Amino acid sequence: MASDSFFARAHDMVRQIPEGRVATYGQIARMMGEPRKARFVGYAMHASPGIAGGVPCHRVVFKDGSLAPGFAFGGPDAQRELLEAQGVGFLPDGRVDMCRFSWEA
Repeated sequence: MASDSFFARAHDMVRQIPEGRVATYGQIARMMGEPRKARFVGYAMHASPGIAGGVPCHRVVFKDGSLAPGFAFGGPDAQRELLEAQGVGFLPDGRVDMCRFSWEA
């Protein structure tokens, strides 16, 4: 598994995603200079302290806009509710509209 410093760097990067936007696991990994570690970004999100700890991990989604089936803080329905509350829109098939809501750092 990734080191604590990797997790801390991933959490710091995710804190930069503005409200109303999403980023992908791979995008976060690339921005960290670790392009082949998208899966480790997922581990870091699962281990994060969540919104209460200042890490908006609900803003990280798969590259096709789908939500994590095992979202650590209540499942994909909870993740969707959090995103919708922040203005993120969804396609009819339940995926985030990546064309409109993807974060470009």
